[in-house]
Formats: sequence, C-alpha cells, structure tokens
Amino acid sequence: MTDDRPAEAPATLRKIDTLTALTSAQADAVLGLLAEAARSDGQQAVSEQGRLQLRGGEREGVRHLLLSVDHRLIGYAQLEDTDPVEAPAAELVVHPSHRGRGHGRALGSALLGESGRRLRVWAHGGHSAARHLAQVLGLTLFRELRQMRRPLADLNLPEPVLPAGVAIRAFVPGQDDAAWLAVNAEAFAHHPEQGSLTQRDLDDRKAEPWFDPAGFFLAEREEDGELVGFHWTKVHAEERLGEVYVVGVRPGSQGGGLGKALTTTGLRHLAAAGLPTAMLYVDADNKAAVSVYERLGFVTYETDLMYRTET
Repeated sequence: MTDDRPAEAPATLRKIDTLTALTSAQADAVLGLLAEAARSDGQQAVSEQGRLQLRGGEREGVRHLLLSVDHRLIGYAQLEDTDPVEAPAAELVVHPSHRGRGHGRALGSALLGESGRRLRVWAHGGHSAARHLAQVLGLTLFRELRQMRRPLADLNLPEPVLPAGVAIRAFVPGQDDAAWLAVNAEAFAHHPEQGSLTQRDLDDRKAEPWFDPAGFFLAEREEDGELVGFHWTKVHAEERLGEVYVVGVRPGSQGGGLGKALTTTGLRHLAAAGLPTAMLYVDADNKAAVSVYERLGFVTYETDLMYRTET
C-alpha cells in the first residue's frame, strides 16, 4: 500500500476499472508499474502471490482495479476474497511520480466499496505514507509480518540431526505435487494464505525462473515414504539473496527437531550456492518461530503491516 498526501486530482481525469481478469497487455502494464514503484520504494508493493495472479486468466475471488489518468495506468490494486472467515485482502500501489494527488485514497475507497467495507490491506515496509493512508481510510493495524535476515558467509551451523527413521531428499516435480500439497495444507491449516495453495498455485511457482527442485527439500519416513515435512528455498538472483521460502512440518511430526533440521539443511544449501545473505518472513506474534530464527542468527530487517476495517 503506497501513496502520499491526500490532495485530490480532478475527478474527471481519473478512471478506475474493476476486472476479474487482465489481458496480457494489461498484465504487462501493471508489472511495469510495480517495477517502477519498486525501484523508487526499495521493495515490491504487491506480494509474489499477487504478481502471479496477474496472469493466467480469471481466478476465483480475485479482482483487479486499474486506475488511469488520461488513459495512462498510474495505479493498481488487487482484491482477493478467498478466505472463508477473514475479510477480503488487498494490496495497492500508485506510480511514484503521481503520488500526493489522492489516487491512493481513490483506490482505497474503491476497495472498500468492492469489499462491502470488510477489508484488510497490506502496507509492505510499513512506510509513513501508507500509515497515513490507512488512517484516512479508517483502517486499524492488526498484523505485523517481519522480514528477518542473517549473513551466510562463514555459516557455522552443525550438521542437521534428523529424527530416527526420517530422510531428506529433493522434490520431484510431477511426482511429489499432490503429496506436498497435502502436507502443506495440514502444516498450515491455521494459516489460510499458505495452507490453501492449490495445484494451480504450485504450477505458477514451478513455472517461475527461480524455481529449482534441488533447493526444495522433502523429509519422508524411510519405512513408507510418507512426507512429514519440507523446506522450500528460493534464490533472488538479482539481489543475490537466499530465502527460507517456507518450512512446514506435518502435525504429529512436530516437536522432534525436524523443523530445525530442515531449516539448517536449506541454509547450508543457500550458503553452498555462494549467496551472502538469507531472509525469511515470520509473523511477529509467532513468538516461538521468531525465537527459533533468532537463535539461528536472524535479525529483523524490515516490517510489513496489515490494516483492516473495524469488525
């Protein structure tokens, strides 16, 4: 969520179109807008999931809001209404050279209208302008997502110790898809954003240039081959940054050190690739996970904030 002061642009110049799917040209235009904003802001205004949802046609529960002035795209918002309990979630951005003219407020107001005034909005980086816009829209802070980082140079983590009867191997695309989706859903049943991933979501990620099955580690029971956990790593090549993309352990296999062993395995893999730094995301209120990552040498780098309407 990025904008600036709430001064208004002439309403006749501004148009907001709400679509359930984007054409290739529209998706390219949005990606170009996001890239320009990221260069200015130092981070993406729309998450990876949101960027993946720009292409591939209509997706259930997803709407795209395109804000144009004189037929030029200068603002974008995405609304996702797939959570059966929580309010719809949104992300939005305004072109850096068009901020301070009320476009962010216009997009925010349109999102409130589309969601029936039940809305959650991400502010990646938690910048002051985003906090001001949230206040203008009548939203209150309710979630804090930390990005944590640690250096990988001279990584001094011991050889991972696996529970008895458990082995780690690499993910095999096509062969392991269904089993991984099932374990992911169980491990993140409390976390709808991650736990609701579908085959289409997995296929989207497998098609990305960064996907590398050699860095996607699966833990399985040796006696029957059942998957009990995983650590999916990711490499941001341009930034030379490794990511603890997602670590999950199936309920019933937790508490035996498997999560730590998987995390260590992935970090050692990223270090061996010559990457200088590793990052991860974790909810600030997940004290147990934050503590584990701090013991592994991670410190908070920046914070994403989510705001919502009063419920």
